[in-house]
Amino acid sequence: MDTLPPPLPEASPDLCTEAEVTRLVHDFYARVRDEPRLGPVFTAHVQDWPTHLAQLVDFWSALLRGTRRFQGSPMSKHMAIDDMDRDLFDRWLVLFRMTSAESANPDMQRLADDIAARIADTFWKRYRMLRLPSIGLPIVG
Repeated sequence: MDTLPPPLPEASPDLCTEAEVTRLVHDFYARVRDEPRLGPVFTAHVQDWPTHLAQLVDFWSALLRGTRRFQGSPMSKHMAIDDMDRDLFDRWLVLFRMTSAESANPDMQRLADDIAARIADTFWKRYRMLRLPSIGLPIVG
């Protein structure tokens, strides 16, 4: 008999520390920069890594801890990038899961992995609709 997985934890300051979020973001993007396909994409578009990492820490802190520091529009910035494909999003997600698995916080890992999967899926679907209309979603009606 199948059993449902436990419900995902909610974003909360009790879920993880700011140091855990910072470590997750910094370790993950170090891997991204070293990845043969992802690295060049990020290198071409991120001019100031310390500032970018600080924004990403704020972004993930909002999602995992419920903080409200993040100010930005990540979707529009990503949609402006040329020549992305599903493989890039899949690689991004694999690296994210590898990094989150190294945390000593299984609740943070579960929530972060769920959010990352939704981000990758949403960004790819939106990118495909906006940038690749010939393979986007069919028009109904």
